[in-house]
Amino acid sequence: MTEQDTAIVVRPGTVSLDDLACVLDGAPVVLDPSFWPRVEAAAEIVARAARADVPVYGINTGFGKLASKRIPPDQTALLQRNLIVSHCCGVGQPTPEPIVRVMMALKIVSLGRGASGVRRAVIEQLQAMMARGVTPLVPQQGSVGASGDLAPLAHMTAVMIGEGQAIVDGKVVPGGEALAAAGLVPLTLGPKEGLALINGTQFSTAYAISGVLRAFGLARAALVTGALSVDAAMASTAPFRPEIQALRGHAGQIAAAATLTALLEGSDIRLSHLEGDERVQDPYCLRCQPQVAGAALDLITQAARTLIVEANAVTDNPLVLVETGEIVSGGNFHAEPVAFAADAIALALSEIGAISERRIATLVDPALNFGLPPFLTPDPGLNSGFMIAEVTAAALYAENKQRALACSVDSTPTSANQEDHVSMAAHAARRLADMADNLAAILGIELLVSAQGITLRSPHATSAPLAAVIAALREQVPALGADRYMAGDLAKAAALVEADALPTVALTMLPTDPFPRLD
Repeated sequence: MTEQDTAIVVRPGTVSLDDLACVLDGAPVVLDPSFWPRVEAAAEIVARAARADVPVYGINTGFGKLASKRIPPDQTALLQRNLIVSHCCGVGQPTPEPIVRVMMALKIVSLGRGASGVRRAVIEQLQAMMARGVTPLVPQQGSVGASGDLAPLAHMTAVMIGEGQAIVDGKVVPGGEALAAAGLVPLTLGPKEGLALINGTQFSTAYAISGVLRAFGLARAALVTGALSVDAAMASTAPFRPEIQALRGHAGQIAAAATLTALLEGSDIRLSHLEGDERVQDPYCLRCQPQVAGAALDLITQAARTLIVEANAVTDNPLVLVETGEIVSGGNFHAEPVAFAADAIALALSEIGAISERRIATLVDPALNFGLPPFLTPDPGLNSGFMIAEVTAAALYAENKQRALACSVDSTPTSANQEDHVSMAAHAARRLADMADNLAAILGIELLVSAQGITLRSPHATSAPLAAVIAALREQVPALGADRYMAGDLAKAAALVEADALPTVALTMLPTDPFPRLD
């Protein structure tokens, strides 16, 4: 089987979230061959401009504040090389390899639109590196999200020209050695090619796409843990009735309520307190799940729409208009749409965790949990049960709340005030990984606590879908009796949440799929 056979063939303008999810899982990409003629036509326009006497930004001039400096034709290759090595100023920990691979794939898509003026060889170098496991080492910090993700993309490009560092089979090696081991040779950049490679939002967008996919998966898992908590608390399902949701009309709210209803259908616990329950209304963390989870789903969905547009976009500068032969300067490198999307995802992650933490707190509190023992231990006093697990959830939620503050409003001028308003999209998107980790842990704790609460409701039983979820949990984590070392239990529960196991298991006991989809 050849590299071409295993790769995803991308058609710029139609690349989907599913395609990019496959790249996160390790798939390489290749450009649809029908796009090569346009790529080559744009490259020829740039080549003619480089030979002419008229100054054209980024082709025969300096960059940024130095754009007024003319560069003679015999120094254009050196100009592009110097641009790359001088911009390799990233700091911090290496970007995870899956994120770097998505960044490379997005750059292939962007260049493949045929508006950047790079030669076919540039795109083929990226394709070959992906196919042969050469992943540039890209430090996480150093981008303000305009003029694009300059430092991160420079670290990617450095490996293409035999500079910088790469990760090959888990080891960090010099970029030139990595290329040689893969049977590749360093690329000599032509006019504008360095600029086309480092201008763009692909670093921020790669992180944000990973973030939106994880956020949506966690939102689905939160519907399962939320349903479990409803039964553990012996709460009412009346607030989930479709008539209530229809009167408000938000799509996410309607979908969330339908999922909760389907998950709880057939619960003996629910039926056991339909009559004689002195409580009039449940706390908001139980009753208002459709409104909160639904709003989060709507935010995530809207962010996904923005990001898929950005994934297919041309975001370098200047741009080549093949139809007219013009080379025009603009500002597509400004990552404000990505920053706004990342801020929205952060809000959703924070609020899903906030309401989950409140459900956990409700279930461990004997004043609120409707007859369950304190901290859900069968022998309170001698045992602390889930006391500190709830504290951990509160700590993680507090971290996420602080991280949810908007990054996009925090501009600072750079490059001698030439780049006087920036998006901060890079760290807006990068924080989503830590926030998702925290949320997975919070939902894992809710899974443990709600499953324990349902177990303590015996002989009354939960619904078949939720019972299947508890059974899957019990294969890894037994019910809590006497106190034991808890950290391992929390890690296993979080891993189940992160792996999308909760909806997957619940679906085995459902006649149809009620879970929201990210279309």
